[in-house]
This record gives sequence, structure tokens and C-alpha cells, in this order.
Amino acid sequence: GAQGLIAGLNAARESRELETWSPGRDQAYIGVMIDDLITRGTLEPYRMFTSRAEYRLLLREDNADQRLTEKGYELGLVDENRWQIYSAKCEALTKANADLDACVLDPSILDAEQTEALIGSKLSEKIKAREILKRPNISYVELMNLANIDTKNIDPAVIEQIDIDAKYSGYIERQQAEIERQKRYETMPIPSDLDYANVTSLSAELQQKLSQHRPETLGQMARISGVTPAALSVLRIYLKKTEVKLSDSA
Repeated sequence: GAQGLIAGLNAARESRELETWSPGRDQAYIGVMIDDLITRGTLEPYRMFTSRAEYRLLLREDNADQRLTEKGYELGLVDENRWQIYSAKCEALTKANADLDACVLDPSILDAEQTEALIGSKLSEKIKAREILKRPNISYVELMNLANIDTKNIDPAVIEQIDIDAKYSGYIERQQAEIERQKRYETMPIPSDLDYANVTSLSAELQQKLSQHRPETLGQMARISGVTPAALSVLRIYLKKTEVKLSDSA
């Protein structure tokens, strides 16, 4: 069904002499599937596991509209009514986030009992509300109410998005940093005489497959069937350690 959706889209675009499009691995699980099937192939029925997606923390259900609505509108798949609803949500989200960023909890102003009941401890100094919101079991509405900021007119979907973004923020930042590192290592060369048996963290099956294919770079390795993001990380770390040892011995 997912392949049919993209095929139908591109058939229509081809008929209008427009450039074809498909989502990237960082945009949708459909993009992960299409890239896997094209670059890696499959010898059995394809299954979409989250472990196949190195961007899985970014490919969440709650942010699907943020990832795809704008592109869908550009492609003509999203109608004007849905676009207006999405635009209104984005505006509300921007304003609510601005309120959150501007909010500083000051223990000299706040009610000490209410603060301790919500946060679980007394505040000894000023702290940004966003930092508090990262903690589990604390919601945006509760925090804003503590600071006497009205949230009654905010769309519940917007509030949910802010809560989720705050809770995931640390993990997402680390994953984005990892993604940037992976992009930099896309062209990282793999020695032609590398003995994969020495990379003990790789499975025996993968060691054998890589020995047969002999990829020249990590990018080529990534497109071999059965190679996971974890395997790429293992080999990248191994190559860096080996490089350091060779430099030290020189």
C-alpha cells in the first residue's frame, strides 16, 4: 500500500512532466522501506522494524504532520482546509513554545507549597520552566498554571506536542548529533585488507557477508542487506580505534 501511494503520486507527476519524489529515511518509515528495497534488496517478505531506521526517534507518530504536511501540500496531496488547520497549529505551537522559553520559575514569587507539590522539591534559585518540563510526570499545563500563565485556550494537540518534545529533547539532540556523524562518515574508507573476523562485535554471519562484498566505504556497507545502524557504528568505532593505534605506533 505504501509503495502504491508513492507510485501513484509519481505516476501523476510524470504525466505532468514534474520531477518525481519519494521520502528520505529521515522523513518517514515509507522512505526507510523504499531505500531498503532499492539499495539492499530482499530475499524474503519485507518487514518494517524500527531497528531498520537510524532516525527512529525522529519518526514518531505525534510529529508526522510536522514532517510531512508541508511537503504534502507542496506536492498537491494536502488540501487547503487541512493546510490551514496545520498552519494554525504551527502558529499556536510557536507561541506556546515562546511562552515556555520566556517563563522562569522564581522561588521568591511562587507559592512554595505548590512548587514543592508539583516539582517534588523546593527551588533554591531561579530556573527555566523548560528545564523543569524535561522531568517525567510534569506537564506543560501544570507548569504554566504554577507560573500563572493561562493555557485554557491552547489546543490540546499543541500541549501534547510540547510535552512530548520536552521529554524527548535530550534523546533527539543526541540522535541528531549521531546522524550528523554518520553523514560525515558516509565516505569513510574501509581498508581493502580488513579482516572482519577481528571485529568481534559483528555477528559471524555479517563478518562473512562483508568479507564477500568488500565494501570500500561505510556508505557502501550501509546499503548491503542485513547491515544495521548498530553494525555501522561498531565498524566505525573499530576503524577509528585502529587508526589511533596505528598513529601511536608510528
